[in-house]
Amino acid sequence: MALTRNLIRDEELGAMSDDDDSPSGKRSKLDRFPLSRWELAVSLGVFLVFSSGLLCIYMTMPAAEFGKLKLPRSISDLRLLKDNLANYANEYPAQFVLGYCATYIFMQTFMIPGTIFMSLLAGALFGVIKGVILVVFNATAGATSCFFLSKLIGRPLITWLWPDKLRFFQAEIGKRRDKLLNYMLFLRITPTLPNLFINLASPIVDVPFHVFFLATLVGLIPAAYITVRAGLAIGDLKSVKDLYDFKTLSVLFLIGFISILPTILKRKKIYE
Repeated sequence: MALTRNLIRDEELGAMSDDDDSPSGKRSKLDRFPLSRWELAVSLGVFLVFSSGLLCIYMTMPAAEFGKLKLPRSISDLRLLKDNLANYANEYPAQFVLGYCATYIFMQTFMIPGTIFMSLLAGALFGVIKGVILVVFNATAGATSCFFLSKLIGRPLITWLWPDKLRFFQAEIGKRRDKLLNYMLFLRITPTLPNLFINLASPIVDVPFHVFFLATLVGLIPAAYITVRAGLAIGDLKSVKDLYDFKTLSVLFLIGFISILPTILKRKKIYE
């Protein structure tokens, strides 16, 4: 059954690429919204439910003495936010952690940019150990929510946005079914594919949820540690690009290589 579904999907993706060869096909791809009315209604309904829950959490939190909060979009915004939230987090730790987690999961679920600033904030306010635990928990919870949302309505959106990347990902998954956890760990640890794409595409290419969950939970730890640790010295950061220099990327790829080493050794043994 899985093979049949994959063949059908390949035909659908192939048909899409054939239609896009002509100029009129390319225009129609840009003009045509990928979601049906039912899928759009479901996505808006889920968004409203999550938004209502987030608003209820904010409404029950103690009032702050500083001005209106906003999501950070730069390191300077993050420094200002950290200075404003430090005393608040100390006075109301439980309420603050609840609000932080709800915001992080909401952003991760609906692919809102800026979670890296939330990770840096965790390091600045909670330290390395608590910060890593918070970031990994929230990132895994948000990725899980995104996984199931994509499982429900994500197929037309993914095939519309990244048809070539989806075909590549599906082919790689198909070749590594016997050691899929190792491959998913490699993807999570290294920046080979964006986490956003992995969250959305995994249910489309039939990655089992338990494999997706374990790979996310474990694979995000190295990057979370690097980001949270950088949050301790947030005053020294000039931009987000400073987080992932050549040395840091080399370490991540080394850890990722170790995660797929059992697959490489097994293939070598079979070949011999």
